[in-house]
Formats: sequence, C-alpha cells, structure tokens
Amino acid sequence: MTTNNAAYLPSPSAKPLEIRPTEHRYPDETELVIRTAAVAINQIDWKIQDSPWTDFPYPLILGEDVAGTVVDVGSCVTRFEKGDRVIGHAVGVFSGDERHGGFQEYVVLEENMAAAIPGTMGFEKGVVLPLGVSTASAALFQGEGQGGLGLARPSIDSVKRADGETVLVWGGTTSVGSNAIQLAVAAGYEVIATASEKNFGYVRKLGAGVVVDYKSKGAVQDVVAAFQGKKLAGAFDTVGSADSSKATVAVVQQVEGNKVVASVDELEDLPLGVTGVDVQAVAIRENDVSEMIYGDYLPKALAAGKYLTAPEPYIAGVGLKAIQGTFEAQKKASARKVVVTIF
Repeated sequence: MTTNNAAYLPSPSAKPLEIRPTEHRYPDETELVIRTAAVAINQIDWKIQDSPWTDFPYPLILGEDVAGTVVDVGSCVTRFEKGDRVIGHAVGVFSGDERHGGFQEYVVLEENMAAAIPGTMGFEKGVVLPLGVSTASAALFQGEGQGGLGLARPSIDSVKRADGETVLVWGGTTSVGSNAIQLAVAAGYEVIATASEKNFGYVRKLGAGVVVDYKSKGAVQDVVAAFQGKKLAGAFDTVGSADSSKATVAVVQQVEGNKVVASVDELEDLPLGVTGVDVQAVAIRENDVSEMIYGDYLPKALAAGKYLTAPEPYIAGVGLKAIQGTFEAQKKASARKVVVTIF
C-alpha cells in the first residue's frame, strides 16, 4: 500500500464530496483491509449529505457496500487471508472510525461483516449485496427483543416448512427486499411480496411464491386473499414510507399468525394487537446473526450458486470522483443498484 485516497463529506450538506489523500489503513485484531474494487450507492449516503439527522463526526467518509481484495488481516482473523476476494458492509457512519468508511481506496472491514465471494463473481456483481443483506438479516433473524422477527436460520439445503408459515415482504424490488425474499426462502418460509407489475418476473425469480401489485387500489385485500390458508410468520416493510407502512400494517391486522411488522423506518400509532420493530442493519455486528450470515450462509450460498446478487448492478462511473454524480442516479433506480468501480 503506497497511497490512499477517500471521498470526504467535509461538513453538513456540503457538495460535492472532496477527494483527498488520507492515511494508510491498518486493521485491529479482528479486522481486515481490502483494496477497494467497487462500491455501491445507497439511500443513506445521499440522505446524510442532503439532510443529516444527527451531528456526524465531520469530515465523514460515507459508503457501506464495498468489494475488493484483502491486503492485510488482523492477528485474530481466521476466515480471511491476503489475496481473498470479499464483499463487506463498511460501518464507518456508525462506528465513527473513518477507517471503516466505504468510499475510499483501502477500507477496513470487521471480519464478522465480510464474506468471501467466488473467483468467478465480478466485484461489481457482489458489491450490490452487503447493506441489503445486513438489513434483511437484522429484520428476519434477530429476535423480537433485538429488533427482528426471530425466524429460523437460513440454509443452502433448506426445506419448506410444513406449517405453511409465510413471510410478507412489502417492497420486493428494493435492495433490502430482494435479499429478504431470498433469505426467507432459504430459511424454509413461503414469501408473499409486492412489486410493480413490470417487476413480477424479477421478484418471482428471487423466490416469492405470490406477487401483488402494490400500485393496485385493492393491493391490501389482494395480499390478504393470498394469505388464505397460510400463517403469517411476520411482515417486513422494506420501503419505510407512510403508504407502505400503512398498507403492511393493514394486512397484518387481517391475517392469522405472528402480527409483527419489521420496518426500515420508525413505526408509529400501531393498532392494538400489532407489534412493530425498527430495523437497524448494524445491530447484527453485536450478535450471532452477523457470523451466521457472513461467516456461514452467504459464502456457501454464493459458492453453490444458490444466491442471486440482486438487484442487478448499474455501473454509473469509475473512480472516487464519480461517486457524487451517482447519488442522483440512485434516487431514480428501480430493481437495480448503482455501482462505481474504483480499481
């Protein structure tokens, strides 16, 4: 490693991001350093820039989805060595440590938030996964007390549950929804999902058994009808808008089963009998879900060709300087994820 450069957000709402040299990156005992090959853009990146909701430690390096090659490992790292090809969830926005920010040429990842990818998989394909995987995993597999639905573990040899338990995923084409569908199916659950009609085929390819057009005036009742003879294992609103939350809760009120709604945004004024959980992707760093997904299930599923890298990547630029311009593209993306290649 001879140089490192990063895309900094120097102050609240500053534009554009500033590209400048920064320190070499070294890992702590349970961390690894990667040479960044690709990054993906998420809503959280432009939202922090446009409307920061707390006093972040500026200058700040944004970026959560990263992929690249391992160049250094900490003394206690057991799953990786130099030269490994990996994807990872960079947690700098939450850790307060700029080494963990994704938008730089060399990124430090926590071992339990990184997964190996097959040699046949391009970095631009794999990089679409981490934040979506983390968020979906937090919602589905953490216990209710931890901020999730407490579902069974996923497996590459999953068998459909005999009890007919079914998960509702509202927003099947979002990055989070695309991963939630696959993970729920891998845990043996049936999935009912929503999407626009043009994306029905995409959502079914991910494993959803029934897909309902969320734009339809009768969408809620269509989903309720699809639950006839099935038992709700839990619902996940991956969109987090007022409309999606209202619709998801309305379904849960009318079906039998576990009346818990997980959401990527805060749920308020829930009706009697419905429980809400607010999903925090980084929460899995502190429990066994991170190792269950990144250490066990995901690398096995990718190697076996049993997990789709979804949404599809849209390569919108090359180099750190391209990142700022891709924020607008991300705001308009549907069933695709905006990617920038770095090296």
